[in-house]
Amino acid sequence: MLYSRIEGIGKQLVILHGFLGMSDNWKTLGNQYALEGFQVHLLDLRNHGKSFHSEIFDYEIMAQDVLEYCIEKNLTKISIIGHSMGGKVGMLFATKYPTRVEKLIVADIGPKYYAPHHQDILAGLNTVDFYTKPTRATVEETLVHYIPDFGTRQFLLKNLYWKEPNQLDFRFNLVVFNKEIEVIGTALPEKMLFENPTLFIRGGNSNYILDSDLPLIKTHFPNFELKTIPNVGHWLHVENPKLFFEITREFLKFE
Repeated sequence: MLYSRIEGIGKQLVILHGFLGMSDNWKTLGNQYALEGFQVHLLDLRNHGKSFHSEIFDYEIMAQDVLEYCIEKNLTKISIIGHSMGGKVGMLFATKYPTRVEKLIVADIGPKYYAPHHQDILAGLNTVDFYTKPTRATVEETLVHYIPDFGTRQFLLKNLYWKEPNQLDFRFNLVVFNKEIEVIGTALPEKMLFENPTLFIRGGNSNYILDSDLPLIKTHFPNFELKTIPNVGHWLHVENPKLFFEITREFLKFE
C-alpha cells in the first residue's frame, strides 16, 4: 500500500504530489488544511518517496493504487488536490470513480498530452554516481551543471536519504523513470467525465494551462472553474503558498 502522512480529523482530503516529488513537499500546507477541519492524507505515489518501487508505472495503475489506499483506510468520500503528475492521477481517479470524489483541485496541469520535457533533469540525476559515496554538497555540484535553477535543485535534493551509513541514494525510482518518461505526459482518455465541482489553478507565469486548453477541460469537467495565481510558475503552491491555500480553502469549504 502507498505510504502516507495523515494529519487532522474531519472531512477526507487526499493530496497527490508531482513527478519526482513526495508527501513531505506538502507537509506545511497539509497541516493548514488539518487545522481547517480536514483529515489530510499526504500520499507518496508509487516509485516516489517512501512508497514501493515497481516496474509498472502509468496513470491507470497509480489511480488503482489510490483506490486501494482509500479502501484500506475506509475513505468513502474524498476531495483531492493534485499537482502536475498528481493532478493527472487525480483527474483519472475522479473520472473513473466519481462517486468517491466530492471535489477535485488540479494544480497547474491539464488533461491534454504533454511532450516529454524533463530530459535535462533526468540527465543530471543520471550523472550522480552514488558508488563514489558523494556528500549532499557533491551531489548538488553535479546537478548544477544540468539544473541551474536553485529551487528545482533543492526540490530534487529533498529526495536524498541515507540508504545505509555513508551511502546516499535517491528515494525515487530513477531506473523506471528513465524507461517510462513518456508516461508523465499521457492525456486523460477521451470521454472520461467528472461532473462534481472541479477547480483548476494555474501559475500566471506557467504555460501548462493555456486559454486554448479550456474547451478540452470543459469536456471532461463541465462543472469547473479556473483560478490564476499571478507572478508564479509551475510550483505555484511553493512560490505563493498563502494565496494557494486561501483559494483552495474557499473552494473546499463546508457547505
